[in-house]
Amino acid sequence: MSERQLSRRMRPLRHVTFTLGLAITLCLLGTAALSLVYTPRDPLEMSIGDRLQGPSANHPLGTDQFGRDLLSRVMTGAVTSILVGMIAVGLGMGVGVLLGMLSGYFGGWLDEGFMRLMDAVQGFPAILSALLITAVFRPSITISMVAIGVAFLPVFARLTRAAFLELRDRDFVTAARALGAGDAALIARHILPNTLSPLIVQATISFPVAILAEAGLAYLGLGTQPPYPSWGLMLREAQAFLGLNPWFAIFPGGAIAVTVLGLNLLGDGLRDLLDPKLAR
Repeated sequence: MSERQLSRRMRPLRHVTFTLGLAITLCLLGTAALSLVYTPRDPLEMSIGDRLQGPSANHPLGTDQFGRDLLSRVMTGAVTSILVGMIAVGLGMGVGVLLGMLSGYFGGWLDEGFMRLMDAVQGFPAILSALLITAVFRPSITISMVAIGVAFLPVFARLTRAAFLELRDRDFVTAARALGAGDAALIARHILPNTLSPLIVQATISFPVAILAEAGLAYLGLGTQPPYPSWGLMLREAQAFLGLNPWFAIFPGGAIAVTVLGLNLLGDGLRDLLDPKLAR
């Protein structure tokens, strides 16, 4: 292996922002995976005699107003945050990329119609969309995922459209078209692969936004419903007991802050690493 190849492979590890963000993200994923098979206590088990305790040997992060173990609930809440983030970003990315791809490649009335639709969607934030949906259906984690996913549609649609508008008339696309490639082949083999880097970065940056949005919706009672753990729901429950046990709010709030910080650092690092100008 040449020195230049070795330098390229080691470049991500020398990027402090990317490395720190990756470490925090891996810790989050590890905590969520561990909570699926083990938690110190049952996160739903109540013990009125142990309610609102501070950190101790039996309860490292203390307990909530029903005596439930906060460490177990924070660990389980990580699964909720990751699940909502993945599905919401996946929904927004999947539908948004499809609309942006059709809009940017074919143009004309299709482009105009889709972009005006994205303008309309952008006028409804995730919280407002959740309120509208809960007017018809019961509040649930599914409502959160759909509302947040819909809010991400314009971002991915416009990003994909801009990339397709730039690439569809490039020489390599024109050459492939001259050789008989159809629209489907041009999109799938030549244009779409060249748009993946910015889409991956955008998805990474959108992930912490989705986690914050889920926490906000849960705090307002529009997301995860009791007794199931959610960091935002735990903050809502802790609001009335801050004077008795501030740890009740500090630990789930800290989990949200550290998670968002780690994912933002990871997104910034990926943006730098995937930038061809910086790669040189």
